[in-house]
This record gives sequence, C-alpha cells and structure tokens, in this order.
Amino acid sequence: MVAVGAMGVCPSVAAEDELWQAISGGKPNLLMNYRYEHVEDDLRPEDAKASTLRTVLGYTSGAFHGFGARAALQDVRVIVVDDFDDATGRPNSKTDHAIVADPSETDLLEGYMSYAGIPGTMLKLGRQVITYRESPFHRFVGNVVWRQNWQTHDAFTLQNTSIKDAVIQYAYSWNVNRIFSDEAVVSSQANFDSNSHLINAEYNGFSPGKLEAYAYLLDFNNSAGNSTQTYGARFAGSRSLTGKLKALYALEYARETDYAGNPGNISADYFLGEAGATVTAGAVISAVTLKFTYELLGGDGGVDRFITPLATHHAYQGWADRFLDTPQDGIQDYYLTAIVNAFGATFRLEYHDLNSDNFSYDYGDELDVILTRTFRKHYMFGLKYADYDADRNADNLARNGLASASPRGTVVNDASKFWAFAQIKF
Repeated sequence: MVAVGAMGVCPSVAAEDELWQAISGGKPNLLMNYRYEHVEDDLRPEDAKASTLRTVLGYTSGAFHGFGARAALQDVRVIVVDDFDDATGRPNSKTDHAIVADPSETDLLEGYMSYAGIPGTMLKLGRQVITYRESPFHRFVGNVVWRQNWQTHDAFTLQNTSIKDAVIQYAYSWNVNRIFSDEAVVSSQANFDSNSHLINAEYNGFSPGKLEAYAYLLDFNNSAGNSTQTYGARFAGSRSLTGKLKALYALEYARETDYAGNPGNISADYFLGEAGATVTAGAVISAVTLKFTYELLGGDGGVDRFITPLATHHAYQGWADRFLDTPQDGIQDYYLTAIVNAFGATFRLEYHDLNSDNFSYDYGDELDVILTRTFRKHYMFGLKYADYDADRNADNLARNGLASASPRGTVVNDASKFWAFAQIKF
C-alpha cells in the first residue's frame, strides 16, 4: 500500500517541483537609463530641457514542458528638469517649448506566454517587442528604441528555424502601444487599433550575405491613413578583401500601396543602396568603418508617398527628427557614416544631404555625432549631438510652409539637439 501510495503521489510532487523550478529558476533583469536632452527648434519659441529616467524591471521564467512567461514593468519619470512638450496633447503640455516625446508613465512593457514545445518553433501570445533587424535600424517594424517609452504590440507571434539557415517570422498584431503613452489626447497617438499581419523571412545560407523578404499588411482602424501594404526584399553582407579590410554592401527595394480602409490611393517605392568598408586596426584603434548610403522614400507631392508608421524613425534621416514622417514630396537621403572604435569607446559621425523626390530640391543637411563607452558590461555613458540646417531655396520655402517667420523670427526650420545619457543594465 505504501508503494502504491508513493507511486500515486510522486508524479504529482515531481510535476509540482518542476513547475516551481520553472517559476523560481528564471532570470530577472533591471535597466535604468537616465537622459538629459536639450532641443533648440525654430518651430517653437522656447528651448526644451528634459531630464528623464527610464526604469525597466522584468522577469523571464524557466521552461515547463515547453511553456514559459515573461513580464516587465516600465516607468518613465521626470528628474528635476521638465521644461519640454511631451507630445501627449494633455492640458498641462508646455506647447511653447520644443518637443521631447518622453511622457511620464508607468505601464506594462512586456507580458506574454511562450511555447517552444514544437521543434524549431517559438510561439508568443501577449504584449511584446517586435523587431526584425539589428537595433536601432528598424526601417519598417521597430520599438522606437531611442525614446524612453518603447513601442510594443499586443500580438501573437511565431518564429520558425526548422529550415537550415532560415528564420521565418509571423506576427498578428491587434494593438500597437505607441511611445506617447495611453494619456495622449489623440487616440491614434496613444495606440493603433490594429488588425495587422507582419511576415518576415531571412536566409543566411549564402556566403556573400543575407537575403530578406517581407510583407507588412498594416490595418489601423483608428488611423486609416497609415493603413498600407508593403512588400520588399533586401540583400546585405560583407566580403573579406585582405586580412584586415572587409567590404560592406546592401541593396533593398520595397513597393507600398494603400490597404484596408485607407481612403488614399497610394503607390510608392522605397530603395536603399549602401557600400562601405571596415578596417581592423590595432589594440588602441580596433576598427574603422566608412559607408556611403542612398535611401529613397518616394513621394509625388500628394498622398502618394512611402510611409513607415511602425519604424524606429530616429535612426533615419538624421537624429534631429525633422523627417519622422515622410514629406509629401518624398525624400532622398545621401549620407556618409564614419565609425571609429578606439580606447574601448565608439565614435560615430553621420552627414546627411536631404533632398525631395518630387521636384528634386534641397530640404537641408544635417551633422550627427555620438560617443559611447561601456564599462564592465553593465554600465554605459554617452554624448550625442544633432544639427539640422534647412535650405533656403525657393521650392523649400514655398512647398514646406517656411515662407512665414517661425516663432523665433526666422524663415527656416533649423533644429539642434544635445543629449547626455547613462545606463545601468543587469
């Protein structure tokens, strides 16, 4: 009888113990990101000065018969200085100041169940971050990583790696939690009420580089003008030329049309071409990279323009954020990038020559620089600066509403931004 009782109890006890081990044997994480941001913007009479702290506390469970879970809370707080417009449109918004889109909020950043019991497959259901490329270069689907509040999705996602050298991903997103927080006055700024399908496939079996194909079908019930379908392909890679010299290259094309309830008639093109080289140097200067990039987001002067409403826009067309939305005349961005890794730090410089697609006139140019240094894996410090100088040509003045004086008494939309930031991550 004792043996029979033991046989009846032990499996239950073992299962309970295994579940407890999955719950208690997970991994916690903590991130604290402090940032000071100063913005001088011709479109606003007052400069912005923002001092904010982002804190993320999360926990990822262990596995229980293939099941897992993750939860993370995010809090963004103003620290001392709050002379800025947080872009929420709330009654207390300081709209005479320049915008720093980091509103104070405490919210669930991630909260999902996962299942990995099918070979080569990961399923997730719930609130999660969805990206398909190396941060921060999320041209189509991103988490807006530079802002203190991240963009997340309430979604079902699938990732499959059962085909050798291939990664196939699918997401159905029914809600997009945007960076402006739930307190944004305009509903589409707070959230995109979504019925969207995201498909991305990568193949790494070619030695010259990685192939990527994608289809993003965006249907936003409360923002019909952003409902689009985009199909595209990308090839990017590198090739060793000598022992220390490596060539870099990328080509990408996408076609976008209106989708679902979009009232517009959109048919626009996207193109990117990139060429560069990396030199591996010595112990002090470990590497130097130089790249030239051309990026086109088409526009015909009306509603027919290529847009990327889920992108991490800050990574493109300059860090002064003058082109977060594609202009009606589209945009052509010719830019140079130099990256130097030295003394354990990374220095990056970008110069952008920004022009329209329609009529081919100059918008302006921008210089961006950033210096970051990581200490003992967990600590990082950085300085960053962006300066956008709008062109005074007649087409730019007439077509982009610059003919009348700005609040600062100028006739151009110049902007400059400075950041100092520090991060602790465990």
